Amino acid sequence: MLRIMLLGCPGAGKGTQSEYISQHYAIPKIATGDMLRAAVAAETSLGLQAKEYMDNGQLVPDDVIIGMVKERISQADCQQGFLFDGFPRTLAQAQALIDADIKLDYVIEIAVESQEIVKRLTGRRVHPASGRVYHVDFNPPKVADQDDNTGEPLIQRDDDTDATVLKRLKVYDEQTKPLIIFYQQLVAEDKNLAPVYQRIDGAMSVAAVREAISTILG
Repeated sequence: MLRIMLLGCPGAGKGTQSEYISQHYAIPKIATGDMLRAAVAAETSLGLQAKEYMDNGQLVPDDVIIGMVKERISQADCQQGFLFDGFPRTLAQAQALIDADIKLDYVIEIAVESQEIVKRLTGRRVHPASGRVYHVDFNPPKVADQDDNTGEPLIQRDDDTDATVLKRLKVYDEQTKPLIIFYQQLVAEDKNLAPVYQRIDGAMSVAAVREAISTILG
Protein backbone atom coordinates (compact mmCIF):
# COMPACT_ATOMS: atom_id res chain seq x y z
CA MET A 1 0.00 0.00 0.00
CA LEU A 2 1.17 3.50 -0.84
CA ARG A 3 -0.22 6.36 1.24
CA ILE A 4 1.47 9.53 0.06
CA MET A 5 1.34 13.24 0.74
CA LEU A 6 2.95 15.80 -1.57
CA LEU A 7 4.16 18.96 0.14
CA GLY A 8 5.28 22.16 -1.55
CA CYS A 9 4.34 25.76 -2.23
CA PRO A 10 2.06 26.89 -5.07
CA GLY A 11 3.85 26.44 -8.40
CA ALA A 12 6.28 23.82 -7.09
CA GLY A 13 4.93 21.25 -9.53
CA LYS A 14 2.76 19.16 -7.21
CA GLY A 15 -0.11 19.00 -9.70
CA THR A 16 2.07 17.66 -12.52
CA GLN A 17 3.74 15.07 -10.30
CA SER A 18 0.52 14.01 -8.58
CA GLU A 19 -0.99 13.11 -11.96
CA TYR A 20 2.04 10.94 -12.69
CA ILE A 21 1.97 9.24 -9.27
CA SER A 22 -1.76 8.57 -9.45
CA GLN A 23 -1.52 6.99 -12.91
CA HIS A 24 1.77 5.12 -12.48
CA TYR A 25 0.93 3.59 -9.10
CA ALA A 26 -2.83 3.25 -9.74
CA ILE A 27 -3.89 5.12 -6.62
CA PRO A 28 -6.49 7.91 -6.47
CA LYS A 29 -5.51 11.52 -5.99
CA ILE A 30 -7.50 13.06 -3.15
CA ALA A 31 -7.85 16.83 -3.20
CA THR A 32 -10.02 18.25 -0.44
CA GLY A 33 -11.72 20.72 -2.78
CA ASP A 34 -12.86 17.94 -5.12
CA MET A 35 -13.81 15.77 -2.14
CA LEU A 36 -15.91 18.56 -0.62
CA ARG A 37 -17.76 19.19 -3.86
CA ALA A 38 -18.45 15.47 -4.35
CA ALA A 39 -19.75 15.03 -0.80
CA VAL A 40 -22.00 18.08 -1.11
CA ALA A 41 -23.34 16.86 -4.46
CA ALA A 42 -23.97 13.37 -3.02
CA GLU A 43 -25.70 14.96 0.00
CA THR A 44 -23.87 12.76 2.51
CA SER A 45 -24.35 13.76 6.15
CA LEU A 46 -20.87 15.26 6.28
CA GLY A 47 -21.42 16.89 2.89
CA LEU A 48 -24.57 18.58 4.17
CA GLN A 49 -22.68 19.79 7.25
CA ALA A 50 -19.93 21.18 5.02
CA LYS A 51 -22.50 22.87 2.77
CA GLU A 52 -23.89 24.87 5.69
CA TYR A 53 -20.48 26.35 6.41
CA MET A 54 -19.72 26.96 2.73
CA ASP A 55 -23.08 28.63 2.12
CA ASN A 56 -22.36 30.99 5.00
CA GLY A 57 -18.93 31.84 3.62
CA GLN A 58 -17.15 30.05 6.47
CA LEU A 59 -14.25 27.62 6.42
CA VAL A 60 -15.27 23.99 6.87
CA PRO A 61 -13.99 22.89 10.31
CA ASP A 62 -11.14 20.40 10.49
CA ASP A 63 -13.25 17.73 12.19
CA VAL A 64 -15.69 17.72 9.26
CA ILE A 65 -12.81 17.62 6.75
CA ILE A 66 -11.14 14.73 8.60
CA GLY A 67 -14.46 12.87 8.72
CA MET A 68 -14.80 13.27 4.96
CA VAL A 69 -11.22 12.10 4.44
CA LYS A 70 -11.90 8.96 6.49
CA GLU A 71 -15.07 8.40 4.47
CA ARG A 72 -13.18 8.83 1.19
CA ILE A 73 -10.23 6.57 1.96
CA SER A 74 -12.58 3.78 3.09
CA GLN A 75 -13.82 3.45 -0.50
CA ALA A 76 -12.74 0.54 -2.69
CA ASP A 77 -10.40 2.51 -4.96
CA CYS A 78 -8.24 3.44 -1.96
CA GLN A 79 -7.48 -0.13 -0.90
CA GLN A 80 -4.06 -0.01 -2.57
CA GLY A 81 -3.34 3.47 -1.27
CA PHE A 82 -4.01 7.12 -2.01
CA LEU A 83 -2.29 10.42 -2.69
CA PHE A 84 -3.15 13.57 -0.74
CA ASP A 85 -2.91 16.62 -2.99
CA GLY A 86 -2.99 19.92 -1.07
CA PHE A 87 -3.90 18.28 2.24
CA PRO A 88 -3.17 18.64 5.09
CA ARG A 89 -2.63 22.40 4.82
CA THR A 90 -2.13 23.24 8.49
CA LEU A 91 -0.53 21.81 11.62
CA ALA A 92 -4.00 21.28 13.10
CA GLN A 93 -5.03 19.16 10.12
CA ALA A 94 -1.80 17.15 10.24
CA GLN A 95 -2.30 16.42 13.94
CA ALA A 96 -5.96 15.58 13.33
CA LEU A 97 -4.86 12.96 10.77
CA ILE A 98 -2.69 11.32 13.40
CA ASP A 99 -5.44 11.52 16.03
CA ALA A 100 -7.83 9.86 13.56
CA ASP A 101 -5.26 7.08 13.01
CA ILE A 102 -4.90 7.93 9.31
CA LYS A 103 -1.38 6.84 8.47
CA LEU A 104 0.94 8.09 5.76
CA ASP A 105 3.82 6.09 4.30
CA TYR A 106 5.59 8.94 2.53
CA VAL A 107 5.69 12.72 2.78
CA ILE A 108 7.51 14.09 -0.25
CA GLU A 109 8.47 17.75 -0.25
CA ILE A 110 9.04 19.38 -3.64
CA ALA A 111 11.20 22.33 -2.63
CA VAL A 112 11.53 25.44 -4.81
CA GLU A 113 12.88 28.86 -3.84
CA SER A 114 10.35 31.71 -3.70
CA GLN A 115 12.13 33.71 -6.43
CA GLU A 116 11.83 30.77 -8.82
CA ILE A 117 8.14 30.33 -7.94
CA VAL A 118 7.41 33.98 -8.71
CA LYS A 119 9.20 33.61 -12.05
CA ARG A 120 7.30 30.43 -12.87
CA LEU A 121 3.84 31.68 -12.04
CA THR A 122 3.98 35.28 -13.20
CA GLY A 123 5.37 34.15 -16.57
CA ARG A 124 2.41 31.89 -17.33
CA ARG A 125 0.07 32.89 -20.15
CA VAL A 126 -3.17 31.09 -21.02
CA HIS A 127 -5.39 30.76 -24.07
CA PRO A 128 -8.83 31.06 -22.43
CA ALA A 129 -10.84 29.13 -25.02
CA SER A 130 -8.67 25.99 -25.06
CA GLY A 131 -6.85 26.17 -21.72
CA ARG A 132 -3.47 25.91 -23.48
CA VAL A 133 -0.72 27.18 -21.19
CA TYR A 134 2.48 28.95 -22.25
CA HIS A 135 5.34 30.57 -20.39
CA VAL A 136 7.19 33.66 -21.51
CA ASP A 137 10.56 32.04 -20.68
CA PHE A 138 10.12 28.25 -20.59
CA ASN A 139 7.44 27.64 -23.21
CA PRO A 140 6.86 30.82 -25.22
CA PRO A 141 4.31 31.03 -28.04
CA LYS A 142 5.64 31.37 -31.59
CA VAL A 143 4.33 34.95 -31.66
CA ALA A 144 4.43 36.90 -28.41
CA ASP A 145 1.09 36.97 -26.55
CA GLN A 146 -0.71 34.94 -29.27
CA ASP A 147 -1.97 31.36 -29.21
CA ASP A 148 -0.02 29.15 -31.62
CA ASN A 149 -3.13 27.49 -33.10
CA THR A 150 -5.62 30.34 -33.36
CA GLY A 151 -3.57 33.54 -33.11
CA GLU A 152 -5.98 34.72 -30.43
CA PRO A 153 -4.67 36.79 -27.50
CA LEU A 154 -3.20 35.08 -24.45
CA ILE A 155 -4.01 36.31 -20.96
CA GLN A 156 -2.36 36.34 -17.57
CA ARG A 157 -4.74 34.85 -15.02
CA ASP A 158 -5.57 36.92 -11.96
CA ASP A 159 -3.94 34.40 -9.63
CA ASP A 160 -0.68 34.62 -11.62
CA THR A 161 -0.05 38.33 -11.04
CA ASP A 162 2.89 39.39 -8.86
CA ALA A 163 0.68 40.60 -6.00
CA THR A 164 -1.44 37.43 -5.91
CA VAL A 165 1.53 35.07 -6.17
CA LEU A 166 3.30 36.83 -3.29
CA LYS A 167 0.12 36.64 -1.21
CA ARG A 168 -0.24 32.90 -1.91
CA LEU A 169 3.40 32.33 -0.93
CA LYS A 170 2.87 34.27 2.30
CA VAL A 171 -0.12 32.10 3.20
CA TYR A 172 1.94 28.98 2.45
CA ASP A 173 4.84 30.20 4.60
CA GLU A 174 2.53 30.94 7.52
CA GLN A 175 0.16 27.97 7.40
CA THR A 176 1.68 25.06 5.47
CA LYS A 177 5.47 25.39 5.58
CA PRO A 178 5.54 24.51 9.31
CA LEU A 179 4.48 20.99 8.25
CA ILE A 180 8.05 20.43 7.05
CA ILE A 181 9.36 20.64 10.61
CA PHE A 182 6.32 18.75 11.93
CA TYR A 183 7.00 15.67 9.79
CA GLN A 184 10.77 15.86 10.25
CA GLN A 185 10.23 15.81 14.02
CA LEU A 186 7.90 12.82 13.70
CA VAL A 187 10.68 10.92 11.97
CA ALA A 188 13.17 11.93 14.67
CA GLU A 189 10.80 10.79 17.41
CA ASP A 190 9.76 7.43 15.98
CA LYS A 191 10.99 6.23 12.60
CA ASN A 192 8.81 3.13 12.77
CA LEU A 193 5.50 4.99 13.08
CA ALA A 194 6.34 8.17 11.17
CA PRO A 195 6.07 8.46 7.37
CA VAL A 196 9.29 8.49 5.37
CA TYR A 197 10.15 12.15 4.75
CA GLN A 198 12.04 13.03 1.56
CA ARG A 199 12.94 16.39 0.07
CA ILE A 200 13.32 16.81 -3.69
CA ASP A 201 14.82 19.78 -5.51
CA GLY A 202 11.84 21.09 -7.46
CA ALA A 203 14.08 23.35 -9.56
CA MET A 204 15.06 20.26 -11.58
CA SER A 205 13.25 19.37 -14.78
CA VAL A 206 9.82 17.73 -14.58
CA ALA A 207 11.38 14.44 -15.75
CA ALA A 208 14.16 14.63 -13.13
CA VAL A 209 11.68 15.30 -10.32
CA ARG A 210 9.55 12.39 -11.55
CA GLU A 211 12.60 10.11 -11.56
CA ALA A 212 13.49 11.18 -8.02
CA ILE A 213 9.97 10.39 -6.84
CA SER A 214 10.09 6.99 -8.54
CA THR A 215 13.38 6.23 -6.78
CA ILE A 216 11.83 7.11 -3.41
CA LEU A 217 8.67 5.08 -3.95
CA GLY A 218 10.42 2.16 -5.66
